[in-house]
Amino acid sequence: MSEGAIEKLSGSIERVTFHNEASGFCVLKVKAKGQRDLVTVIGSSIAVNPGEYVDCTGVWVTNREYGLQFKADLLRIVMPSTLEGIEKYLGSGLIKGIGPHFAKRLIEAFGSQVLDIIESTPDRLMELSGIGQHRRDTVVEAWQDQKTIREIIVFLQSYGVGTARAVRIYKTYGQQAIAKVRENPYRLALDIRGIGFKTADALAERLGISRHSAMRAEAGLRHVLQESSNDGHCAMSLSQLIKDSVELLEIPEDIILASVEAEQKAGRIIADQIGWEPIVFLAPIYRAEVGVSEHLKRLLQHKTGLTKDIDIQKAIPWVENKTQLKLSSTQKEAIYMALQNKVVIITGGPGVGKTTLVNSILQIIRAKTNNILLCAPTGRAAKRLSDSTGLEAKTLHRLLEFDPTGQGFKRNENNPLETDLIVVDEISMVDIFMMNNLLKAIPDSAALMLVGDVDQLPSVGPGAVLANMIEAETIPLVRLTEIFRQAKASQIVLNAHRVNQGYLPEASSVSTELSDFYFVPADTPELIHQKLVYMVTERIPLRFGFDPIRDIQVLVPMNRGGLGARALNIDLQKRLNPNSKNAVSRFGTTFAEGDKVIQTINNYKKEVFNGDIGFITTIDEEAGILHILFEGRLIEYEMDELDELSLAYATTIHKAQGSEYPAVVIPIATQHYMLLERNLLYTGLTRGKSLVVIVGQKKALGIAVRTLRSSKRLTNLTARLASP
Repeated sequence: MSEGAIEKLSGSIERVTFHNEASGFCVLKVKAKGQRDLVTVIGSSIAVNPGEYVDCTGVWVTNREYGLQFKADLLRIVMPSTLEGIEKYLGSGLIKGIGPHFAKRLIEAFGSQVLDIIESTPDRLMELSGIGQHRRDTVVEAWQDQKTIREIIVFLQSYGVGTARAVRIYKTYGQQAIAKVRENPYRLALDIRGIGFKTADALAERLGISRHSAMRAEAGLRHVLQESSNDGHCAMSLSQLIKDSVELLEIPEDIILASVEAEQKAGRIIADQIGWEPIVFLAPIYRAEVGVSEHLKRLLQHKTGLTKDIDIQKAIPWVENKTQLKLSSTQKEAIYMALQNKVVIITGGPGVGKTTLVNSILQIIRAKTNNILLCAPTGRAAKRLSDSTGLEAKTLHRLLEFDPTGQGFKRNENNPLETDLIVVDEISMVDIFMMNNLLKAIPDSAALMLVGDVDQLPSVGPGAVLANMIEAETIPLVRLTEIFRQAKASQIVLNAHRVNQGYLPEASSVSTELSDFYFVPADTPELIHQKLVYMVTERIPLRFGFDPIRDIQVLVPMNRGGLGARALNIDLQKRLNPNSKNAVSRFGTTFAEGDKVIQTINNYKKEVFNGDIGFITTIDEEAGILHILFEGRLIEYEMDELDELSLAYATTIHKAQGSEYPAVVIPIATQHYMLLERNLLYTGLTRGKSLVVIVGQKKALGIAVRTLRSSKRLTNLTARLASP
């Protein structure tokens, strides 16, 4: 027995300590061959009962609280063969109508043949006194249900699908699982979280589906378009789509062309064009983009009575007196524009007075109506908006009343929001889907104020909504550029603007007097790594008093590599949380009590969204449960949900959009070359509230400042908005 090495273990299940029927996660006590004491086995299975026999493949691990355990990656359940095992199995409550007492009677009457009798000649059960037709039927029905579940698991495992994924497939498709997978294994990539196209493709090959089949070509085509949308594009050029599909699938171009035509006829993809260039959309993205254009035009066509009684000439000095703030001439012009137009965009970088301007406009409007809604894409952004305005601000999902059961929003064109004005902050983060959902829920009479920084990274989801709206020049725009006196004291603010204008930041050295911005030079990736860990764990906490876990956030350009989020998280976890009592390893990551984690997908049922950061408070491995604190809310996670989380001592700049941290540390090296761009660096700098430290190569910093490739996203929204 060697800890960490892959081994096999077989034996009979003596006791089921814990089993979560929803996730399949289980903790078993197994009487294993070659082991004197019962072995604790942790794994996943849809159904598991005492008396059954298990064949496991996995590793031995030592749990801090529970000692030595066998962690099974693959857990196969085998029917019991001994009389003792069969009795324990039947008496476990698995089969409705059979309890411990009746199980003993069955064994006494039929011996080892009892399972065959239930399966093949169930009428013989009525030979026993006290068993009538009803009880016989109950037993047979329960037996068939269990048999179906077993067949599905065995089928999926025989084609290389692991137990945890098999559980998800069964929970999604139920008793139709085998039929659905055989019919079209590619549906798994669409329906089952954690299964991608390549996994589905490998399964399809094992099932004997031809590499040249139309089913495979169409699924591959959609996969290529989906991958493009994951990079932020709303569409692909037809020529690029064909090229990438041929490369992925390694099949002739004529098959791809036929699949393009078939997918168009089925309505799953939509053909369009930008200028003379043919482009292709996934149908949901096309509908969302058209919807955004149509709803913005609708709102611009209608009038609002919101500001008709406001005398702007008197309102400006009134609000200056009320807030005790002197507005600049640019801000005064912006107030005029915002109060005279139905829809307005307010954009600008840090320190240019966006918050003051929005607050002034809200003060003026609130003198006439309190029917105002404030929102932002994330919980953190909504909290910042609430703190700065003193008014309630909601996330967009909460504002639109997301319904997790129906996977849609209760607020829409048929049930619009009841409001005179909607203010949306951090609009640069909003993708084409969410923008469409928001706009369709805004009534004709309401005004809309969109606030954000167009020079930050665009949304994680598809689209470049804010940039497209500004480029179209059909929506009134306020662009703030003047840095206010208080903000000029911040090197973070000044350097963010320098970077945005294409100049290197001016940094203090570590030895000079206290500043809020530093550049720490390091020539090699190894030295950058070493200095960054030292800065986070020792130097910054000692000099500035920041808590290294709660206050300091490492922001990186990418996940992979020695300076990527994954590698840095492992090292920072070892340094910052080495003595945690409880830990659990799932999906390639070890999570421990006290760890800082980040949600990586939207979970609407939990109301925890992509980019939300939390802290693990408790891990109960026996019960298969973790509790994580997100912004004051304690959320429960099951073990099979941990692939929704990553460690968050370090995270990507993309994931940090809409968030602000007391201190930010950014590694920068030429190995990040493909991702070194001005708006990436600018977004990273503007996440730091009180301190920003860049650790790395000056050459890499120069590349980032000069590079404006800013992956121009392929969308057609600008042209749609500009057209009559």
